[in-house]
Amino acid sequence: MDWTEKYRPSTLSEVRGNDKARDALKKWARTWDDHRDAVILHGSPGVGKTSAAHALANDMDWPTIEFNASDTRTKDVIEQVAGEAAKSGTLTAGSSGRRVVIMDEADNIHGNADRGGSRAITSLVKEAGQPMVLIANEFYDMSNGLRNACQDIEFRDVSKRSIVPVLRDVCRKEGIEFEDAALASIAEMNSGDLRGAIKDLQAQAEGKDRITEDDVISGERDRTEGVFDYLDTVIKKAGPQEALEASYDVDETPDDLINWIEDNMPKDYEGEELARAYHYLANADRWLGRVRATQNYSFWRYAGDNMTAGVAAARDGEKGGWTRYGPPSYWSKLGRTRGTRDKRDYVAQQIAETAGVSMSTARRDVMPHLSVMTHHCKNRELTVAMAARYDLEAEHISFVTGSGKDTNKVQSIVEDAAELREELAADNADGAFEGESEAPGIDDEDGPSGDDEPDSGETAAAETGGSETQTTLTGESTEESADDESATEDTADDDQQAGLGDFV
Repeated sequence: MDWTEKYRPSTLSEVRGNDKARDALKKWARTWDDHRDAVILHGSPGVGKTSAAHALANDMDWPTIEFNASDTRTKDVIEQVAGEAAKSGTLTAGSSGRRVVIMDEADNIHGNADRGGSRAITSLVKEAGQPMVLIANEFYDMSNGLRNACQDIEFRDVSKRSIVPVLRDVCRKEGIEFEDAALASIAEMNSGDLRGAIKDLQAQAEGKDRITEDDVISGERDRTEGVFDYLDTVIKKAGPQEALEASYDVDETPDDLINWIEDNMPKDYEGEELARAYHYLANADRWLGRVRATQNYSFWRYAGDNMTAGVAAARDGEKGGWTRYGPPSYWSKLGRTRGTRDKRDYVAQQIAETAGVSMSTARRDVMPHLSVMTHHCKNRELTVAMAARYDLEAEHISFVTGSGKDTNKVQSIVEDAAELREELAADNADGAFEGESEAPGIDDEDGPSGDDEPDSGETAAAETGGSETQTTLTGESTEESADDESATEDTADDDQQAGLGDFV
């Protein structure tokens, strides 16, 4: 049996090495009825976060419902599995009338594959009618919304002097003799990872009744330095050589590390030293650009030299005090625009698959023309044809045209596009823009037909919609239909909707 499970703490008093975090967790549980917040336990792997959550449940007589967020990513599944558990439901509660939901790897929900999982969890913790404990290794890998909706408790690496007594207790319970130096070596090797130390002890004790220092395999467990510790090193303390060597132990690519350093460096540097440091970061960025252009990753070393040794060399002496470092602001900007980028990529993919072009060509050459031609859905027939051809939903039509997705105008286009697809399917048509139903101005392969670019008069008509007639790219003149929703709706759309025109 795995000793980490066999000797998992059954009560919070048995949790070693994180007294402050343990007390904070106990206070959170006892006052839950007053605040009703979820809590995030975060820290390095193996420091006792999950064990503390289960020990708390035993102390409070709360039945546990546990699942791994990285294995349950989609919005529907998370709401199904966790929703009933966290809200008032039919599951059995403890004597206190409570049960606790423990969600492990809560920081491992990101990317398009999650399909709303992160938003579902954020909504869940805000509405939960039962205590929730989220377990995370990397606190700042979680969304701002999720972090702000919860209390947080940090579990620090367990010190060697706290690990050794645990190993000693395990040996005595297993009837294994030991040398103190052997246990000290195991604790030293694991550098704060209590779970790893117990696993190493079990491996060393396999088939033996005594463990000596000579039995302990030398060599440290592969543990990388945390990025916040490294920022302290390179920005405040280290010389050029030490800063460069320390970067080898940071689990960040040069593309990410330069963003960490760039965003946090101005918190400690100023004046000439800041200008010198930016000079080295600019050099590093040039080398990273060469890597992207040539795919020659040997250039990474030159980027690393500049962003680490160069930044350290730019400093005027050592810096003191404590600085609140944070993740790169660039990442939060990406998070805020993720929904818009997802819409852009969906439309580009549909165009690429239909027209047989690359997504890059679809984004760069086709979508801007579609945006102009269907601006605010003024050319309604063309907008319906586009939606049918590329199988677009309201949010995608809204993105391309700049109109609000919830307006009657867009919703009616969605309905008409669905009917058009059915008609074409019944007639064995290949697409919405082919045959007799072909809409003006669209070419299967090259995007807009006719001239490569619309002339200035055509563009102005498409963008402003100010004239009573509108000239299409084929030169035909069509009467612009009366729109009951008027220009005020489009003005509101501009304020609320980030369309393709704004995005590109």
